[in-house]
Amino acid sequence: MAFLVLLSRRNTAFWWRSFALRKSKRILRKLKNIYLCRAMKNIRNFCIIAHIDHGKSTLADRLLELTKTVNEKELVNQVLDSMDLERERGITIKSHAIQMKYEHEGEIYTLNLIDTPGHVDFSYEVSRSIAACEGALLVVDATQGIQAQTISNLYLAIEHDLEIIPVMNKIDMDSAMVDVVEDQIIDMLGCKAEDIIRVSARTGDGVPAVLEAIVQRIPSPKGDPDKPLQALIFDSVFNSYRGIIAYFRIFNGQIRTNDLVKFFATGKEYNADEIGVLQIKQMPKADLSAGDVGYIISGIKTSREVKVGDTITHVENPCLEPIAGFENVKPMLYAGIYPVDADDYEELRASLEKLQLNDASLVWEPESSAALGFGFRCGFLGLLHMEIIQERLDREFNMDVITTVPNVSFKVFRTDGIMVEVHNPSGLPEPTKIHHVEEPYILAQIISKNEFTGPIMTLCIEKRGILKNQVYISTDRVELTFQLPLSEIVFDFYDKLKSISKGYASFDYHVAGYQEASLVKLDIMLNGESVDALSTLIHRDHAYDFGRRMCEKLKELIPRHQFDIAIQAAIGSKIIARETVRQVRKDVTAKCYGGDISRKRKLLEKQKAGKKRMRQIGSVEVPQSAFLAVLKLD
Repeated sequence: MAFLVLLSRRNTAFWWRSFALRKSKRILRKLKNIYLCRAMKNIRNFCIIAHIDHGKSTLADRLLELTKTVNEKELVNQVLDSMDLERERGITIKSHAIQMKYEHEGEIYTLNLIDTPGHVDFSYEVSRSIAACEGALLVVDATQGIQAQTISNLYLAIEHDLEIIPVMNKIDMDSAMVDVVEDQIIDMLGCKAEDIIRVSARTGDGVPAVLEAIVQRIPSPKGDPDKPLQALIFDSVFNSYRGIIAYFRIFNGQIRTNDLVKFFATGKEYNADEIGVLQIKQMPKADLSAGDVGYIISGIKTSREVKVGDTITHVENPCLEPIAGFENVKPMLYAGIYPVDADDYEELRASLEKLQLNDASLVWEPESSAALGFGFRCGFLGLLHMEIIQERLDREFNMDVITTVPNVSFKVFRTDGIMVEVHNPSGLPEPTKIHHVEEPYILAQIISKNEFTGPIMTLCIEKRGILKNQVYISTDRVELTFQLPLSEIVFDFYDKLKSISKGYASFDYHVAGYQEASLVKLDIMLNGESVDALSTLIHRDHAYDFGRRMCEKLKELIPRHQFDIAIQAAIGSKIIARETVRQVRKDVTAKCYGGDISRKRKLLEKQKAGKKRMRQIGSVEVPQSAFLAVLKLD
């Protein structure tokens, strides 16, 4: 009996100890959650959006300088533009995330900034940044006013319900139109004049007011640290030593080092070997909570396992659904990328996989060409995007590639009622099996000065455009809305627009569906053999002029051979244009001094027979520049 009483006392003591331990854990958890909620109130996630060259990167430099995130040794122009290509061209290609600490009224605030590109070809980078933020700095150049991409990015931010802080930059310039631009911003946003912050990012004037506005106007992130983990992947990079590093924003829950996590879309499970925040260098942390922006390293080696827009959650206590509202990219044009050396095919595949991690708007799939061998069909958001990808393949991966003529995606309706999407002219069915073809159309928004309205309208009408709207933003600025075929603008439209408007016109566009069109496949033939890499789908009315100019351009670019090279443009079996690259000839009659003419004729006939035989067995060497000749026909 005494033994049972003693055992009962021990069980009771054990129960009380375990109860006290559980209670203390609950108290600690509650205190930690209170601390996390207070810390979340001092977090501000924001991005900088603007038209190209309105001073986003320079403003980001001043913010980093004022918050002392970057010391004097590390401070250079365009700190966040890490690629040499960005510095050389003076444009932002990639969005860049960085964390700053700012003291305001005795409290320390954590500011997570994402700097975004301004060119229309990199609008996908902007959409990814906006999805991870609660506020945005809308930067407008005081010398140029509101531009097309300014409006486009603003609408994107409003759709995501972001708090907009208007910032007028470059007020120190002699050509600044401060009052005029202020009226434009008020008309566009419906804000008050005192809401607009006037700054000079170059000199630093007015930038402290931007930091105060970020703290006061942008709301703190909403989220519950107690809920299951929900973190949005908005970017990723490849590290040769550590594998794939994913950048994320936590909406709910917490993540700690060595947690077992999984990616919602792929279902793959990983160990969080290292997590941390993004400063000038990656700063490891023991844990991150709702509202934080950070990175995760989990030893992932395969790029297919990381998808931008995916949701990270825990394996043991997963969230029920992924984070919604993140759209997949839809390419605007397609082009073939082939290695110069056929043995580099697998290396090119690996390079494209790594590039896709860093640039989620790039899509590709394998294809083959009779002229170029095995390669990849790549989708791009525009010509600049295609040019940047080609340049990055050369610089970052040392890949020497050939890029074919770019074209857009068409919908081909066959006579049997089946619709197929064609990204490559070689995939077009036979003409007898085609019922009709539809091509993509866009709504183009062009903002320019009044004096250039006539030439801009002429250019758009030449490109089969239809004027939809004309609005005067101010006394000397007009907004034109045109409906245009996408295939007409992917080549030289933007360059021509900048030329005729002396650089003042800005351009933005949105896809507006498909329409039936009279399209034909234009083949380029060398010595009677079609070169599929130079084929293109084009409107019937423009085919003759385009084919003639292509033949003339190729005649300049293809080097002379030992035999004549016939360059022909053809629609089906009908030749519409021809040029000839003359052969390199040796003077075989030079050794004949006098004598009968039959001696010279005999030598010439012998040479002619040799040239004919050489033409039958010889191959034409086409330089890489010829494949992009279509882009520079003017």
